[in-house]
Amino acid sequence: MTRFILIGALPESLINFRGPLIQSLLKANCQVTAMASETQTNVTQQLTTWGANFCAYPVERNSLNPLADLKTWQSLRQTFRERQPDVILAYTIKPVIWGGLASHVLPNRRFYALITGLGFAFQGETLKRKLLVTLVTFLYRTALKRAERVIFQNPDNLNEFVRRGIIPASKGALVNGSGVDISRYPLTPLPDSSITFLTIGRLLGEKGFREYAQAAQIVKTRYPETIFQLLGPHDPSPDGIPLTEVQQWYQQGWLEYLGSTNDVRPYLQNCHIYVLPSYHEGMPRTVLEAMAIGRPILTTDTPGCRETVINDENGYLVPKADVQALAERMIWFIENRNQWERMGKCSRELAEEKYDVRKVNAQLMEIMGL
Repeated sequence: MTRFILIGALPESLINFRGPLIQSLLKANCQVTAMASETQTNVTQQLTTWGANFCAYPVERNSLNPLADLKTWQSLRQTFRERQPDVILAYTIKPVIWGGLASHVLPNRRFYALITGLGFAFQGETLKRKLLVTLVTFLYRTALKRAERVIFQNPDNLNEFVRRGIIPASKGALVNGSGVDISRYPLTPLPDSSITFLTIGRLLGEKGFREYAQAAQIVKTRYPETIFQLLGPHDPSPDGIPLTEVQQWYQQGWLEYLGSTNDVRPYLQNCHIYVLPSYHEGMPRTVLEAMAIGRPILTTDTPGCRETVINDENGYLVPKADVQALAERMIWFIENRNQWERMGKCSRELAEEKYDVRKVNAQLMEIMGL
């Protein structure tokens, strides 16, 4: 039996993003230990029901505290020594870096990294960001030196790692995002209600939510009955948007803030157009879910996002951080309601063809030799 360790940071992501992968690993006769920060019992109960183990470790996802990161590394080293895994798969930045470095303690293990996006560290031109990029590049290069393969969700991110000398091109592999469970997100008819745009994500500036709010303001001057919705939790990271700012958008009548949820399906089913004005993604999960449900997509021509849209087929791409272009395309959707059903069906077909989670997990398992 293959001893397999899966390392994430947020416990909920083990269920929401990696649940089908964990179940595939268990079916492939792997003994699975899933690792993340301390959690409530519902995550551990679900993992136990499937037949996997949960092991908590200290990880501060948004911290730049070297002492906290040292604890993360030491804890992972200790767990690896105790559990002696044959295969380790880490995803998101801190699990990849500290998991990769900690895995050096085991001479015969196979370590794989799944890069789900470049994140805050690789964006921006300030001195602080440039110093951060230099540090993160060094850490990635060191952590991934002995990795079997480094798996990316879009070609732009893979090319960036090769360009920076983090990995050789031969070590990179591509999969179609995290995939979407197309049976859990069935094709749903467009609602018979006021025109509703929806965006979902953690409240981060680089998700493009400020541009979304400003575009909504522009559109509402011409089509005041249009509804704009924002769904997602507060995020404590340096790029987080304060809740007070979001509440101001609501008070000014630009959009509705829906808070956070554990199930996005009812919200996706109640919208007509799904919008994600993000600056960068690995592969946006919410877009894949909206595609599966059968919604036209309006997103940005940026890494990760551009892969999800064929212009004029299932939606449109606009330049990132371009409020005017975003508003103009929203107005196009309002004025071309007869195109929605065609585009929504195309979204569903793309989800089935490329992004079905079973196909994506089969790709991952093949890359890892399982």
